[in-house]
Amino acid sequence: MELSGKRMYSLLKKLNFERLSTFEGEKRGAEIIAEEIKSIGLEPKIETFMAPRYEIKKAKFEVTSPFKCEYEVSGYGFSGNAAKDGIEADFYYLESFDEMCLAGAKGKIVFVAGGLNVENFKKLVKSGALAFVATSGTWLDKKSETDLEERMLRPIHTDEGVIPGLCMRMTDGIKLVNSCPKTVKFTLEQEEGEAESQNVICEIPGTKYPEEVIVYTSHYDSVIFSHGMFDNASGTVNNLELVRYFAKNLPQRTMRFIFTGSEERGLLGSKAYVADHKDELENIRLCINVDMTGPILGYDTALVMADMAVCHAMDFYKKEIGFAMEVKQDIYSSDAIPFADNGIPGINFFRRAAADSTKIHCRYDIISTVTAKSLARTANFILSFVKKLDNAVYFPIDRKVPEEIVEKVDKYLRKNPQK
Repeated sequence: MELSGKRMYSLLKKLNFERLSTFEGEKRGAEIIAEEIKSIGLEPKIETFMAPRYEIKKAKFEVTSPFKCEYEVSGYGFSGNAAKDGIEADFYYLESFDEMCLAGAKGKIVFVAGGLNVENFKKLVKSGALAFVATSGTWLDKKSETDLEERMLRPIHTDEGVIPGLCMRMTDGIKLVNSCPKTVKFTLEQEEGEAESQNVICEIPGTKYPEEVIVYTSHYDSVIFSHGMFDNASGTVNNLELVRYFAKNLPQRTMRFIFTGSEERGLLGSKAYVADHKDELENIRLCINVDMTGPILGYDTALVMADMAVCHAMDFYKKEIGFAMEVKQDIYSSDAIPFADNGIPGINFFRRAAADSTKIHCRYDIISTVTAKSLARTANFILSFVKKLDNAVYFPIDRKVPEEIVEKVDKYLRKNPQK
């Protein structure tokens, strides 16, 4: 059986809508994946888990003196609520997060150019600022062509305290600071809680070594405003095509496919899977994660979270078959991380898009940047490499994660934030 880029692209069209974590679009995406698995002749399993969910009810930012003006803003999810009738206070432009600048933030509504990383958010909380406004986009953006980002804080931001936040366009931020406002009014109302997200799982038992499991992951959720065709409906259809292949060409080793929800909220689907299947993890020999394939312009890449021997073997194999790609030992910010955190090596396959040829996490992650030919090209390499592993007399990848990768995973998961 040949892998079909045309079939993959047809399925991509079915997923061509926003699939935001915990909302109806994500659930609809899971249902489409489950139906596709059923059409192949397998029985999918949908496992639900709770994921954070917020809904912004009101977000407003006004200059109150020495003139009156209102700016378009969005709310920071999980940043709490302002006072019932909003907060009015002095305005302060925080130029830097050094001690001298932070000293002026106490009791004020603070403007920050750009976003807020974890360390800087905690500094802002400790400064005594009442609220903050950060910026989205660049000074070149046109309102008719871009969306104002909707951002959220994660538990690692707020474990030492929280203050409410808004986001405005960079173009408006420049105008705001240049106008030298004295006092401003900040309003934010939101509902915070949890709701269900879901992983879709199917398995093809091995005919010879069923106790040795290769896990495949790909997330199917997207972010707000985005249909996520590149990130990551592409990886989803890649793995569904592999499901179809192994259903008709039974593998020697067990192939388990996990289509994860809420990856964009912090790898929550894969974290939920490893937490709920602790007793099964010892049989998993490798995690293959596929996240973002199919762009017309780009270069195939494999980031290996395993011994350097795997990099050497893949480098040899790509030359043997004439498949140009970058191979590197490194981590990748996607669903193989929780598996590596549990001692399971991983390989992340993706196609690195050429600069400025496509975009993710915005309205421009659209189907026209992805092609059937490119989807099939990457999928066929993944399949050919996996068949080498599956047909091996002894599984050739040691079940261990190198210390240097462990350190990077720990840093990514912020296990030792003091270091």
